Amino acid sequence: MTEFSGLGLHLGNLSRLSRAKTRSISPENFTGEKGAGGMSVDGPAANAARGLGQGWKVSPYIIVPPGETVTLADIEGSGAIQQIWMTLAGGKWRHTILRAYWDDQDQPSVECPAGDFFACGWEKYAQVSSLAVCVNPGRAFNCYWEMPFRTRARWTLTNLSNAAIYVYYQINYTLTEVPDDVAYFHAQFRRTNPLPFKTDYTILDGVSGRGHFIGTYMAWGVNNAGWWGEGEIKFFLDGDGAFPTICGTGTEDYFCGAYNFDVGTMERDPKIPPAYVEFTTPYAGLPQVLRPDGLYRSQQRFGLYRWHIMDPIRFETDLRVTIQALGWRTDKDRRYLPLQDDIASVAFWYQTLPTAPFPALPDRDYLEVI
Repeated sequence: MTEFSGLGLHLGNLSRLSRAKTRSISPENFTGEKGAGGMSVDGPAANAARGLGQGWKVSPYIIVPPGETVTLADIEGSGAIQQIWMTLAGGKWRHTILRAYWDDQDQPSVECPAGDFFACGWEKYAQVSSLAVCVNPGRAFNCYWEMPFRTRARWTLTNLSNAAIYVYYQINYTLTEVPDDVAYFHAQFRRTNPLPFKTDYTILDGVSGRGHFIGTYMAWGVNNAGWWGEGEIKFFLDGDGAFPTICGTGTEDYFCGAYNFDVGTMERDPKIPPAYVEFTTPYAGLPQVLRPDGLYRSQQRFGLYRWHIMDPIRFETDLRVTIQALGWRTDKDRRYLPLQDDIASVAFWYQTLPTAPFPALPDRDYLEVI
């Protein structure tokens, strides 16, 4: 990306002027048209604005009935989405499906439940404070991935739940020229529950084109006792066969932690009980640990993210990403135990078009967090 294209700024060039045009889409301006914000007279909050009228927060949200799909944004021209803010009430996050289409493609380049897209995959709020995704009180989803387009950008939301969803959102973007070497943003959701014995979990497969991998979110539900994160992540690049070019050393290592995410493991201090320690940083985190309650909440569940912002994984023709679910047996031989866990993931990457077809999104019952 050229430094002064107008697509994005950083602290080093924040003072530079640009001819790019800033626009924003929300329920108060569905088209992002210049000078057209806050014009509604009959929005869903019209009654609350009675006596005040036009311009007084008449249309701050939309209502999406069960089973319906709405268009959140349909932008003509060239430019880039720079930030998305969203909060949802009603329905379920795993049943709220976001899709993005670039340059009139019929195939979406983003297809993902809203919670997982914003690194909250368990229908529960968790604070996330990263460069690419921030989740803030209360239930405020924020995304800062840059999403360029050359002729058109379209975002939709589908409500698979039985209840209406109240959607508050703002999509901030720029209209500007897009350099030739800029690729398109992609995000793909997958889930396997349970993972078959001695089977690697597939985070991403079937990618065709040139690009770079930029991140992983995982909602990992453990179906056994004991430690679960010995598995290696593997990146198969550009025709790799049985063995990958990049092979990690353990699940917590890939997510930039160590030793079970447990401070007590290393301290050997009897005053520090063993415990998973949540953390959220610019590039990696374990922001969510859902612990058993001794009654109905039986499984431990984890939310993890790893953004390859400073270390993108580049590919020329194709990419496949897998991770092992691996723990320890309880015998004295200290052998590994292949696990059969409930694992969901979102892969994030940039690539050239066209987008290869994604695997079919599971139906509502299979998607559900149970």
